[in-house]
Amino acid sequence: MRKVPVVLAAALAVSLAGCTLTEGDSDTGSGGKKVVLVTHDSWAAPKDLLDEFKNDTGITIDVRKVGDAGALTNQLVLTKDDPIGDIAFGVDNTFASRALEENVFAAYRSPDADKGAQRYQVDDSGRLTAIDTGDVCLNIDPAAFAAKRVPEPKTYADLTKTEYRDMLVVEDPATSSPGLAFLLGTIASLGEDGWREYWVALKGVGMKVVSGWEEAYTQDFSGSSGQGDRPIVVSYASSPAAEVGKDGKPATKALLDTCFRQVEYAGVLNGAKDPDSARKVLDFLLSEKFQAAVPESMYVYPARSGVELPKAWQQAAPQPKSSATLPPADIQQNRERWIDEWRGLVQG
Repeated sequence: MRKVPVVLAAALAVSLAGCTLTEGDSDTGSGGKKVVLVTHDSWAAPKDLLDEFKNDTGITIDVRKVGDAGALTNQLVLTKDDPIGDIAFGVDNTFASRALEENVFAAYRSPDADKGAQRYQVDDSGRLTAIDTGDVCLNIDPAAFAAKRVPEPKTYADLTKTEYRDMLVVEDPATSSPGLAFLLGTIASLGEDGWREYWVALKGVGMKVVSGWEEAYTQDFSGSSGQGDRPIVVSYASSPAAEVGKDGKPATKALLDTCFRQVEYAGVLNGAKDPDSARKVLDFLLSEKFQAAVPESMYVYPARSGVELPKAWQQAAPQPKSSATLPPADIQQNRERWIDEWRGLVQG
């Protein structure tokens, strides 16, 4: 499950001591090469795939986790003159423009980039390649609504009705990636004139705000194993696939008309010690085998077209046909202002 808290301007002080080494710590062996992949804490990949890549290419992928998506971007910017790796994965569309403005990445277009990833390109420079997408949506606990004899909500507007009082838990957009995505979704859907009034209305019907996804989903949400008392939560379109019961049916549901699309990118770092090998790693991230492993290893959807989702996902976590989006440049320009305004409305 994705639970990547966002670190904003204050995270600029994150030090290199916060990095951890994982999959690639082992000795590369005589004649072998090592590519340092800098990523966020939600990185996961099957070991057999990494071993197969090493056997095929002689390249060991040394994974270094540096926190969440915001901290990752900040770290890459802070170290751009002396990069801490060869390739980075996990800068998303809420931070992509900042990384590009700071010239963190080198231009490289993978041979497989035109097999789906190009749908999500930030610009024409070829410096960032989409690897996966994830849709942040409202999730509900249908059993709770049946027990209360209250109709299930379907849209943003439904949540402001009095019958849904004290039912919603959301994550703080200043400290949570899905919380930020949900805020951006309301801005994209309701516009600059409507989103503020909407959040005031949510506050008026007892919305609860917590710091991060794990607290919201596992402690407050009634549809998860935590068995909280709130039947509406901000989570992911893929979340119901984790709640499939013995009968093969999901116990929760994502409201697909309330989604905001997150896109995660990879790119070869400017100043990489081994850019040629780094490009091969990027090709690997776009390969059919790696993309097929993305759903069950990182709980996101593959960026490559034609990759079949796991059977449980096909029933429980179909990808939304249309999710709200905002241009990355608009997010970069307005993100801090929007969060500050949100704080004033909801927490002031």
